[in-house]
Amino acid sequence: MSDFAAAHELLRSCDKGRNPGRAMQIVLNLPKQDPPQRNHVLQAAARACVAACLECGHLDEFGAWYGESIRKVARRSRNKAWRDVQELPGYTVDNLARAFVPFAEVDHRIGKLQVGHTDLPVTEPEPLLSDAPTIYLDSSLDMTMGKAAAQVGHASMLLAADMTFDEVTAWRAQDYALNVREVDADEFARVSRGAVVVQDAGFTEIAPGSITCAARRAA
Repeated sequence: MSDFAAAHELLRSCDKGRNPGRAMQIVLNLPKQDPPQRNHVLQAAARACVAACLECGHLDEFGAWYGESIRKVARRSRNKAWRDVQELPGYTVDNLARAFVPFAEVDHRIGKLQVGHTDLPVTEPEPLLSDAPTIYLDSSLDMTMGKAAAQVGHASMLLAADMTFDEVTAWRAQDYALNVREVDADEFARVSRGAVVVQDAGFTEIAPGSITCAARRAA
């Protein structure tokens, strides 16, 4: 069995527990000058999370994390702090987001980075990639971008876990391309039917049990 196949099999067997335990750290690159668009950051975060799960090895670490609450923490960085964390095991997408192997101890280069107040305004997204999955966010929950980044990261990995090996292999060949859309409550209720959904534990920002994301395969 290839390393990729083993990583996918482990992800599919994820038995999420209630213990908050360790967390996957996500670092977002948010320079003061010429900041990126919110939608681009969310897409990058979602892609980085699923790629980290499937491409980074360290299956013992991921296996331990899958047995906990698969918690994620998004942090902001820029300049040297962003460059420094590239040395740590993880996966970077588009120089915007890096998701890290969920070690029990958080490296100080990550731990010193700010968690709160990670936000950018909602902007008009680009046209949908018709041959890629789409992750929908419930905009009525009014999540910050940092919270939303963690939620779309949950959605991408749960979608991969729901895929067959052939499906996830094809997605891998697309570099885990995906769309992210923030939609109102009515639209979210519609797209959630039959989708892979994320139910939040409620550690931060929103009520426990809130459905934050719905991930759908390409049409």
